[in-house]
Amino acid sequence: MTKETRWIVASTLLGIATAAAGDIVSELGLRSADEPVRQMENWSPAGPIVVRVDSPERLAWLQESAGDALLIGVYDEAEALVAMPQATALLGYCSRELIAAAPYLHWIQVFTAGAERCVEPLADTNRDLLLTNMQRVTSAQIAEHVMGMLLSFSRGLAPYIRQQASGRWNPDLVPRNGRPGLNGKTMLLVGLGGIGTAVAQRAHGFDMRITAVRASGRPGPDYIAEVAKPDQLLRLAAEADVIVNSVPITDATTGLFDAKFFATMKPTAYFFNVGRGRSVITADLVAALQAGELAGAGLDVVDPEPLPADHPLWQMPNVIITPHISAGSDQALDRIFQVLRENLRRYVNGESMLSVVNIERGY
Repeated sequence: MTKETRWIVASTLLGIATAAAGDIVSELGLRSADEPVRQMENWSPAGPIVVRVDSPERLAWLQESAGDALLIGVYDEAEALVAMPQATALLGYCSRELIAAAPYLHWIQVFTAGAERCVEPLADTNRDLLLTNMQRVTSAQIAEHVMGMLLSFSRGLAPYIRQQASGRWNPDLVPRNGRPGLNGKTMLLVGLGGIGTAVAQRAHGFDMRITAVRASGRPGPDYIAEVAKPDQLLRLAAEADVIVNSVPITDATTGLFDAKFFATMKPTAYFFNVGRGRSVITADLVAALQAGELAGAGLDVVDPEPLPADHPLWQMPNVIITPHISAGSDQALDRIFQVLRENLRRYVNGESMLSVVNIERGY
Protein backbone atom coordinates (compact mmCIF):
# COMPACT_ATOMS: atom_id res chain seq x y z
CA MET A 1 0.00 0.00 0.00
CA THR A 2 1.43 3.37 -1.02
CA LYS A 3 1.68 6.34 1.31
CA GLU A 4 -1.12 8.09 -0.59
CA THR A 5 -3.37 5.03 -0.36
CA ARG A 6 -2.73 4.74 3.37
CA TRP A 7 -3.66 8.40 3.76
CA ILE A 8 -6.92 7.89 1.84
CA VAL A 9 -7.82 4.83 3.94
CA ALA A 10 -6.95 6.62 7.18
CA SER A 11 -8.96 9.68 6.15
CA THR A 12 -11.95 7.50 5.27
CA LEU A 13 -11.82 5.71 8.62
CA LEU A 14 -11.47 9.01 10.46
CA GLY A 15 -14.48 10.34 8.58
CA ILE A 16 -16.53 7.28 9.55
CA ALA A 17 -15.47 7.58 13.20
CA THR A 18 -16.23 11.32 13.26
CA ALA A 19 -19.65 10.74 11.69
CA ALA A 20 -20.42 8.02 14.26
CA ALA A 21 -19.36 10.36 17.05
CA GLY A 22 -21.56 13.08 15.61
CA ASP A 23 -24.48 10.66 15.53
CA ILE A 24 -24.25 9.77 19.21
CA VAL A 25 -23.70 13.40 20.28
CA SER A 26 -26.84 14.37 18.37
CA GLU A 27 -28.83 11.33 19.49
CA LEU A 28 -28.10 11.92 23.17
CA GLY A 29 -28.33 15.71 22.99
CA LEU A 30 -24.90 16.12 24.60
CA ARG A 31 -23.81 19.67 25.34
CA SER A 32 -20.44 21.13 24.43
CA ALA A 33 -18.63 23.61 26.66
CA ASP A 34 -18.78 27.25 25.62
CA GLU A 35 -15.00 27.56 25.33
CA PRO A 36 -12.47 25.20 23.77
CA VAL A 37 -10.26 23.30 26.18
CA ARG A 38 -7.11 24.73 24.60
CA GLN A 39 -7.96 28.01 26.34
CA MET A 40 -7.79 26.38 29.78
CA GLU A 41 -4.70 26.77 31.86
CA ASN A 42 -2.68 23.54 32.21
CA TRP A 43 -4.23 21.91 29.13
CA SER A 44 -1.94 18.93 28.45
CA PRO A 45 -2.89 17.12 25.24
CA ALA A 46 0.25 14.98 24.99
CA GLY A 47 -0.49 12.95 28.12
CA PRO A 48 0.22 10.62 29.76
CA ILE A 49 -3.52 9.91 29.81
CA VAL A 50 -4.53 7.06 32.11
CA VAL A 51 -7.62 5.32 30.77
CA ARG A 52 -9.70 2.47 32.14
CA VAL A 53 -10.17 -0.18 29.45
CA ASP A 54 -11.56 -3.68 29.18
CA SER A 55 -9.18 -5.04 26.52
CA PRO A 56 -6.02 -4.21 24.54
CA GLU A 57 -8.23 -3.86 21.46
CA ARG A 58 -10.28 -1.15 23.16
CA LEU A 59 -7.09 0.73 24.04
CA ALA A 60 -5.88 0.54 20.43
CA TRP A 61 -9.27 1.80 19.23
CA LEU A 62 -9.07 4.77 21.61
CA GLN A 63 -5.51 5.49 20.54
CA GLU A 64 -6.76 6.03 16.97
CA SER A 65 -8.55 9.16 18.19
CA ALA A 66 -5.78 10.29 20.52
CA GLY A 67 -3.14 11.00 17.87
CA ASP A 68 0.31 11.19 19.39
CA ALA A 69 -0.96 11.48 22.96
CA LEU A 70 0.37 8.77 25.26
CA LEU A 71 -2.42 6.51 26.51
CA ILE A 72 -1.82 4.19 29.45
CA GLY A 73 -4.48 1.50 29.67
CA VAL A 74 -5.33 0.21 33.15
CA TYR A 75 -7.73 -2.46 34.34
CA ASP A 76 -8.25 -1.49 37.98
CA GLU A 77 -7.69 1.39 40.39
CA ALA A 78 -4.48 -0.12 41.76
CA GLU A 79 -2.91 0.03 38.29
CA ALA A 80 -4.22 3.55 37.83
CA LEU A 81 -2.62 4.67 41.10
CA VAL A 82 0.80 3.49 39.94
CA ALA A 83 0.47 5.59 36.77
CA MET A 84 -0.87 8.77 38.39
CA PRO A 85 2.35 10.65 39.37
CA GLN A 86 2.96 11.71 35.74
CA ALA A 87 -0.62 11.60 34.44
CA THR A 88 -2.33 14.68 33.02
CA ALA A 89 -5.72 13.00 32.55
CA LEU A 90 -7.62 10.18 34.25
CA LEU A 91 -10.46 8.51 32.34
CA GLY A 92 -12.77 6.03 34.02
CA TYR A 93 -11.80 6.30 37.69
CA CYS A 94 -11.92 9.01 40.34
CA SER A 95 -11.08 8.99 44.03
CA ARG A 96 -9.45 11.22 46.59
CA GLU A 97 -6.37 8.98 46.58
CA LEU A 98 -5.96 9.08 42.80
CA ILE A 99 -6.34 12.86 42.66
CA ALA A 100 -3.81 13.37 45.47
CA ALA A 101 -1.27 11.17 43.65
CA ALA A 102 -1.43 13.23 40.43
CA PRO A 103 0.24 16.66 40.68
CA TYR A 104 -0.03 17.25 36.91
CA LEU A 105 -3.66 16.14 36.56
CA HIS A 106 -5.87 18.39 34.42
CA TRP A 107 -8.82 16.34 33.13
CA ILE A 108 -10.98 13.66 34.76
CA GLN A 109 -13.66 11.73 32.84
CA VAL A 110 -15.99 9.57 34.90
CA PHE A 111 -17.95 6.70 33.38
CA THR A 112 -21.20 7.54 35.19
CA ALA A 113 -23.73 10.36 35.09
CA GLY A 114 -23.44 10.86 38.84
CA ALA A 115 -20.16 12.61 39.58
CA GLU A 116 -20.38 13.10 43.34
CA ARG A 117 -17.52 10.69 44.08
CA CYS A 118 -15.34 13.10 42.15
CA VAL A 119 -17.04 16.39 42.96
CA GLU A 120 -16.63 16.00 46.71
CA PRO A 121 -12.83 15.50 46.75
CA LEU A 122 -12.33 18.14 44.04
CA ALA A 123 -14.35 20.67 46.00
CA ASP A 124 -11.90 20.21 48.89
CA THR A 125 -8.92 21.18 46.74
CA ASN A 126 -7.86 24.47 45.21
CA ARG A 127 -7.03 22.86 41.89
CA ASP A 128 -8.77 24.04 38.74
CA LEU A 129 -9.50 20.67 37.14
CA LEU A 130 -11.76 19.78 34.24
CA LEU A 131 -14.39 17.15 35.08
CA THR A 132 -16.66 15.51 32.51
CA ASN A 133 -19.28 12.82 33.02
CA MET A 134 -21.50 10.42 31.09
CA GLN A 135 -24.78 12.26 31.42
CA ARG A 136 -27.55 10.98 29.13
CA VAL A 137 -25.49 7.98 27.95
CA THR A 138 -27.57 5.41 29.86
CA SER A 139 -30.73 7.50 30.28
CA ALA A 140 -32.77 5.28 27.96
CA GLN A 141 -31.95 2.14 29.94
CA ILE A 142 -32.71 3.81 33.27
CA ALA A 143 -36.01 5.11 31.91
CA GLU A 144 -36.91 1.60 30.72
CA HIS A 145 -36.12 0.35 34.23
CA VAL A 146 -38.50 2.90 35.74
CA MET A 147 -41.26 1.90 33.36
CA GLY A 148 -40.59 -1.77 34.08
CA MET A 149 -41.01 -1.23 37.83
CA LEU A 150 -44.07 0.95 37.25
CA LEU A 151 -45.71 -1.69 35.04
CA SER A 152 -44.93 -4.36 37.63
CA PHE A 153 -47.06 -2.38 40.07
CA SER A 154 -49.76 -1.19 37.69
CA ARG A 155 -50.35 -4.64 36.20
CA GLY A 156 -49.87 -6.54 39.47
CA LEU A 157 -47.05 -8.61 38.01
CA ALA A 158 -44.96 -9.22 41.13
CA PRO A 159 -47.58 -11.31 43.03
CA TYR A 160 -48.27 -13.40 39.93
CA ILE A 161 -44.57 -14.03 39.36
CA ARG A 162 -44.18 -15.18 42.97
CA GLN A 163 -47.21 -17.47 42.58
CA GLN A 164 -45.91 -19.02 39.35
CA ALA A 165 -43.51 -21.39 41.16
CA SER A 166 -46.45 -23.03 42.96
CA GLY A 167 -48.28 -23.73 39.70
CA ARG A 168 -51.44 -22.01 40.90
CA TRP A 169 -53.92 -20.41 38.51
CA ASN A 170 -55.55 -17.58 40.46
CA PRO A 171 -56.82 -14.71 38.28
CA ASP A 172 -58.21 -12.95 41.35
CA LEU A 173 -54.89 -12.79 43.19
CA VAL A 174 -54.65 -9.08 42.37
CA PRO A 175 -58.11 -7.50 42.13
CA ARG A 176 -58.92 -5.15 39.29
CA ASN A 177 -58.83 -2.09 41.49
CA GLY A 178 -55.29 -3.13 42.45
CA ARG A 179 -54.16 -2.86 38.82
CA PRO A 180 -54.39 0.88 38.11
CA GLY A 181 -54.28 1.90 34.45
CA LEU A 182 -51.70 4.50 33.48
CA ASN A 183 -53.77 6.31 30.85
CA GLY A 184 -54.53 9.83 32.08
CA LYS A 185 -52.62 9.42 35.35
CA THR A 186 -50.14 12.13 36.39
CA MET A 187 -46.42 11.45 36.61
CA LEU A 188 -44.20 13.95 38.43
CA LEU A 189 -40.54 13.96 37.44
CA VAL A 190 -38.25 15.39 40.09
CA GLY A 191 -35.27 16.23 37.92
CA LEU A 192 -35.57 16.83 34.20
CA GLY A 193 -32.10 16.08 32.91
CA GLY A 194 -31.28 13.18 30.63
CA ILE A 195 -32.97 10.54 32.80
CA GLY A 196 -36.07 12.58 33.57
CA THR A 197 -36.54 13.50 29.91
CA ALA A 198 -36.15 9.87 28.83
CA VAL A 199 -38.74 8.78 31.41
CA ALA A 200 -41.07 11.55 30.20
CA GLN A 201 -40.81 10.31 26.60
CA ARG A 202 -41.87 6.82 27.61
CA ALA A 203 -44.61 7.94 29.99
CA HIS A 204 -45.99 10.15 27.23
CA GLY A 205 -46.27 7.02 25.10
CA PHE A 206 -48.57 5.59 27.80
CA ASP A 207 -50.78 8.70 27.56
CA MET A 208 -49.83 9.92 31.01
CA ARG A 209 -50.03 13.55 32.05
CA ILE A 210 -46.50 14.69 32.96
CA THR A 211 -45.27 17.44 35.28
CA ALA A 212 -41.72 18.15 36.37
CA VAL A 213 -39.57 19.99 38.86
CA ARG A 214 -36.14 21.19 37.85
CA ALA A 215 -33.72 23.59 39.54
CA SER A 216 -33.53 25.94 36.55
CA GLY A 217 -37.26 26.01 35.88
CA ARG A 218 -36.51 25.88 32.13
CA PRO A 219 -39.40 24.60 29.98
CA GLY A 220 -39.36 21.00 28.88
CA PRO A 221 -40.75 19.23 25.81
CA ASP A 222 -44.25 20.21 24.65
CA TYR A 223 -45.82 17.06 26.10
CA ILE A 224 -44.86 18.05 29.67
CA ALA A 225 -47.83 19.92 31.11
CA GLU A 226 -45.86 21.95 33.67
CA VAL A 227 -42.24 22.51 34.65
CA ALA A 228 -41.82 24.21 38.02
CA LYS A 229 -38.99 25.19 40.33
CA PRO A 230 -38.23 23.25 43.53
CA ASP A 231 -40.39 25.50 45.71
CA GLN A 232 -43.43 23.94 43.98
CA LEU A 233 -42.42 20.34 44.71
CA LEU A 234 -45.01 19.61 47.40
CA ARG A 235 -47.85 21.12 45.39
CA LEU A 236 -47.07 18.93 42.39
CA ALA A 237 -46.41 15.88 44.57
CA ALA A 238 -49.92 16.13 46.03
CA GLU A 239 -51.37 15.92 42.50
CA ALA A 240 -49.21 13.05 41.22
CA ASP A 241 -50.04 9.37 40.85
CA VAL A 242 -46.43 8.46 40.10
CA ILE A 243 -43.30 10.30 41.29
CA VAL A 244 -39.87 9.61 39.79
CA ASN A 245 -36.74 10.94 41.46
CA SER A 246 -33.67 11.32 39.24
CA VAL A 247 -31.95 14.30 40.88
CA PRO A 248 -28.18 14.37 41.42
CA ILE A 249 -26.94 14.54 44.98
CA THR A 250 -26.22 18.08 46.18
CA ASP A 251 -26.68 19.96 49.43
CA ALA A 252 -30.16 20.94 48.23
CA THR A 253 -31.24 17.40 47.31
CA THR A 254 -29.76 15.50 50.27
CA GLY A 255 -32.72 14.35 52.36
CA LEU A 256 -35.17 16.06 49.99
CA PHE A 257 -37.68 13.22 50.21
CA ASP A 258 -38.60 13.22 53.87
CA ALA A 259 -41.61 12.61 56.11
CA LYS A 260 -43.25 15.87 55.04
CA PHE A 261 -42.87 14.93 51.39
CA PHE A 262 -44.30 11.42 51.78
CA ALA A 263 -47.21 12.74 53.86
CA THR A 264 -48.09 14.96 50.90
CA MET A 265 -48.43 12.05 48.47
CA LYS A 266 -51.70 10.38 47.57
CA PRO A 267 -52.11 7.03 49.35
CA THR A 268 -52.59 5.51 45.88
CA ALA A 269 -49.37 6.98 44.45
CA TYR A 270 -46.05 5.27 43.76
CA PHE A 271 -42.53 6.60 44.36
CA PHE A 272 -39.49 5.58 42.29
CA ASN A 273 -35.86 6.43 43.00
CA VAL A 274 -33.25 6.13 40.25
CA GLY A 275 -31.35 9.24 41.37
CA ARG A 276 -29.30 8.86 44.53
CA GLY A 277 -30.05 7.05 47.77
CA ARG A 278 -29.08 9.96 50.01
CA SER A 279 -31.82 12.13 48.51
CA VAL A 280 -34.31 10.00 50.49
CA ILE A 281 -34.50 9.74 54.26
CA THR A 282 -34.93 5.98 54.32
CA ALA A 283 -36.50 5.78 57.78
CA ASP A 284 -39.13 8.30 56.68
CA LEU A 285 -39.90 6.24 53.56
CA VAL A 286 -40.28 3.08 55.64
CA ALA A 287 -42.59 4.83 58.10
CA ALA A 288 -44.69 6.28 55.26
CA LEU A 289 -45.06 2.87 53.61
CA GLN A 290 -46.03 1.27 56.91
CA ALA A 291 -48.60 4.03 57.51
CA GLY A 292 -50.11 3.64 54.02
CA GLU A 293 -49.17 7.18 52.98
CA LEU A 294 -48.20 5.84 49.53
CA ALA A 295 -49.06 2.71 47.59
CA GLY A 296 -45.53 1.48 46.96
CA ALA A 297 -41.96 2.26 45.97
CA GLY A 298 -39.50 1.12 43.32
CA LEU A 299 -35.90 1.64 44.39
CA ASP A 300 -32.78 1.15 42.32
CA VAL A 301 -30.74 3.24 44.78
CA VAL A 302 -30.99 3.26 48.56
CA ASP A 303 -29.32 4.68 51.64
CA PRO A 304 -27.38 2.89 52.98
CA GLU A 305 -26.10 1.06 49.94
CA PRO A 306 -25.95 -1.87 49.85
CA LEU A 307 -29.08 -2.25 51.91
CA PRO A 308 -28.50 -4.54 54.93
CA ALA A 309 -30.08 -7.99 54.67
CA ASP A 310 -32.26 -7.38 57.75
CA HIS A 311 -33.62 -4.02 56.56
CA PRO A 312 -37.44 -3.81 56.64
CA LEU A 313 -37.66 -2.61 53.03
CA TRP A 314 -36.71 -6.10 51.82
CA GLN A 315 -39.82 -7.66 53.35
CA MET A 316 -42.39 -5.12 52.16
CA PRO A 317 -44.68 -6.58 49.48
CA ASN A 318 -45.28 -3.16 47.92
CA VAL A 319 -41.58 -2.42 47.39
CA ILE A 320 -39.40 -3.42 44.44
CA ILE A 321 -35.64 -3.20 45.07
CA THR A 322 -32.93 -3.59 42.45
CA PRO A 323 -29.23 -3.29 43.39
CA HIS A 324 -28.29 -0.09 41.50
CA ILE A 325 -28.32 -1.82 38.11
CA SER A 326 -30.78 0.31 36.12
CA ALA A 327 -28.08 1.77 33.84
CA GLY A 328 -26.77 -1.61 32.71
CA SER A 329 -27.56 -3.13 29.33
CA ASP A 330 -25.87 -4.89 26.44
CA GLN A 331 -25.41 -1.44 24.86
CA ALA A 332 -24.16 0.56 27.83
CA LEU A 333 -20.41 -0.11 27.78
CA ASP A 334 -19.98 0.47 24.05
CA ARG A 335 -21.91 3.74 24.24
CA ILE A 336 -19.78 4.89 27.17
CA PHE A 337 -16.63 4.23 25.18
CA GLN A 338 -18.05 5.97 22.11
CA VAL A 339 -18.59 9.15 24.13
CA LEU A 340 -15.22 8.69 25.83
CA ARG A 341 -13.45 8.41 22.46
CA GLU A 342 -15.12 11.57 21.19
CA ASN A 343 -14.19 13.53 24.32
CA LEU A 344 -10.64 12.18 24.07
CA ARG A 345 -10.44 13.33 20.45
CA ARG A 346 -11.74 16.76 21.45
CA TYR A 347 -9.27 17.03 24.32
CA VAL A 348 -6.13 16.26 22.33
CA ASN A 349 -7.29 18.63 19.58
CA GLY A 350 -8.15 21.43 22.01
CA GLU A 351 -11.86 21.55 21.14
CA SER A 352 -14.91 22.17 23.32
CA MET A 353 -15.53 19.25 25.65
CA LEU A 354 -18.78 17.32 26.10
CA SER A 355 -20.73 17.08 29.37
CA VAL A 356 -18.59 19.31 31.57
CA VAL A 357 -19.55 19.10 35.25
CA ASN A 358 -19.95 22.31 37.24
CA ILE A 359 -18.03 21.37 40.37
CA GLU A 360 -19.58 24.12 42.49
CA ARG A 361 -23.11 23.08 41.46
CA GLY A 362 -22.31 19.37 41.76
CA TYR A 363 -23.54 18.21 38.35
